[in-house]
Amino acid sequence: MALSRIVLYYQFTPIADPESVVLWQRALCEKWGLRGRILVSEHGINGTVGGEISAVKQYVRTTRQFSGFRDMEFKWSDGGAEDFPRLSVKAREEIVAFGAADELKVDENGVVGGGTHLSPEQVNELVEQNGDDVVFFDGRNAFEARIGRFKNAVVPDTRTTHDFLAELESGKYDDLKDKKVVTYCTGGIRCEILSALMKNRGFEDVYQIDGGIVRYGEKFGDAGLWEGSLYVFDQRMHIEFSPEAVMIGRCEACGSASNKFENCSNQDCRELILLCPDCAAKNLACPSGCATARQGRQTSSV
Repeated sequence: MALSRIVLYYQFTPIADPESVVLWQRALCEKWGLRGRILVSEHGINGTVGGEISAVKQYVRTTRQFSGFRDMEFKWSDGGAEDFPRLSVKAREEIVAFGAADELKVDENGVVGGGTHLSPEQVNELVEQNGDDVVFFDGRNAFEARIGRFKNAVVPDTRTTHDFLAELESGKYDDLKDKKVVTYCTGGIRCEILSALMKNRGFEDVYQIDGGIVRYGEKFGDAGLWEGSLYVFDQRMHIEFSPEAVMIGRCEACGSASNKFENCSNQDCRELILLCPDCAAKNLACPSGCATARQGRQTSSV
């Protein structure tokens, strides 16, 4: 049986004709039997694809032939095409939907005016040298933080990335504007944009983890500042960086430890709810009521 892998990647670079890149990327994936999700805009590309390892390597080599993608980093993880329901390659106004397409500026070096990139080692050094003056700021949808986050992180009240602008402009986090703010997200792409939006709104000392939580976890496992599981947007649902990972999530039905989201059994709802294996086996609907849940939790389609 052939080995399979998944690659996660993004690149901010000007793209004059996103639709032509979409056609090219779809043809490559279909040629090598890859599945996953790829978004292309005038700001760059954002993708996660999986398949047989030889096919994924061919895809990576060919994708790097595009001048703007020559130095693009690909993060490898366990999994394959079976972890995705289909292949989806689309052109969008934004490769991450912050609702800030007109504000985001990109040149051949990436996002203009974003936060300072820190390696995982530099993140730890920053915390060691500055203590409480460093604040971790979660750049993901709030539900993702329920199963994993950096210790003592600020988790904004966000259901989707569209909510970040309103959160930043609400005044809730103005006390952080003179702190050293380290933004973080799964692979780093959301923080490329978020850090620039924060700086544009008066946050003076903003950083981002180069390679995101994935790169930090690869370096330190569960012996660093990260705790819990990492939510991922494919059929795996979550990953852990070591056997020592703690389970910080709590089942919404019984309160026991859990790191697995399930779809609400109500066909008119289908929200993601955090359930332990025993409660998941009962095929439960949202414990707090589906109408309430729809206002406050992430759906499985985002």
